[in-house]
Amino acid sequence: MTIPQAITATQHSLLRVEMESLGFEVIEEKSARVINQIKSAVITLVQGKDKESRTRKFSVYLSDKLAKDYNYLSSLFSSIEGTTIEQYLIHQKIEKVKELLVYNELSLSGIADQLGYSSVQHLSSQFKKVTGLTPSHFKTIGERKRKPIDKV
Repeated sequence: MTIPQAITATQHSLLRVEMESLGFEVIEEKSARVINQIKSAVITLVQGKDKESRTRKFSVYLSDKLAKDYNYLSSLFSSIEGTTIEQYLIHQKIEKVKELLVYNELSLSGIADQLGYSSVQHLSSQFKKVTGLTPSHFKTIGERKRKPIDKV
């Protein structure tokens, strides 16, 4: 059995270039990895791929998912991203609302329920606060107002 050896700085640079040419992102710092894990967990939650998470408080969900204290995650995220995890979650939810409105998959009530809003009014007021439009007005102007999830 051979013992793995550390790579040189040159090998590291070549590996980075090769990985990026294949469309991968090399994450160096622990904090950057944690930020990416937070974003991934939020997107998974918003996309509805983690059904059991809808019954838990968001901070508990995230803390359990990453096995880290929520205050640490929140502080780290804010310091690096310049916004709170909660704002990031809201923006992800609003983009999901836009998607569902454009594709006319659910009623506004169904969308509110699916995304964990307490009411249609709460969803509508948050939507207007973020976009400047009501959900019904957005629906009439359609897809040109949507951003890809990875650009939020």
